[in-house]
Amino acid sequence: MYAIIRAGGKQAKVHEGDVLSVERIKDTDTVSFTPLLIRADDGTVISDPAILGTSTVTAEVLGASAGPKVDIFKYKNKTGYRRRQGHRQKYTTIKVTSIAMPGGKKAAKPKAAKSDAVEGDAAETPAAKKTAAAKKPATAKASAAETADASATKPAAKKKPAAAKKSATPKAAAKSADTADKPAAVKSDTTDKE
Repeated sequence: MYAIIRAGGKQAKVHEGDVLSVERIKDTDTVSFTPLLIRADDGTVISDPAILGTSTVTAEVLGASAGPKVDIFKYKNKTGYRRRQGHRQKYTTIKVTSIAMPGGKKAAKPKAAKSDAVEGDAAETPAAKKTAAAKKPATAKASAAETADASATKPAAKKKPAAAKKSATPKAAAKSADTADKPAAVKSDTTDKE
């Protein structure tokens, strides 16, 4: 069995008997955490907030420790700006003593198998067969009615004859009439002179 706990803004996966360092906890001998998730030995995962709210992960405080020293140096070129600072994070070492769930472990019941059995029994009865048969034509009638409504709402597109098309401006129509009356100009080839 293991649990996921939150300590100091970080999450950790813990088993019973694990020793780990978390961010500093002040003046206590034992610490209890509310788990975010619990996985039991039989493989069931508990993530229900109602159950997790009453569950606890208890740990014993072993001592304090400090992390590595971090040097911070800020510098800007040609301005005389220099700042030097250091930081060393404080940690508390804890040992997980127990992971407790209220009411013990509850096995999940397979609901899908039960609902399949109920549906199978209902399908065998004559009343269920009649209702199933009544439902199929109703859906077919509904789909036919929907297609009739869809065709009624869309008007058929009207096509105009090709000869009835007019040009956009009267000047363009006059130019097209003038060019139709005049014969096409014949270009003479100047390259074939002998």
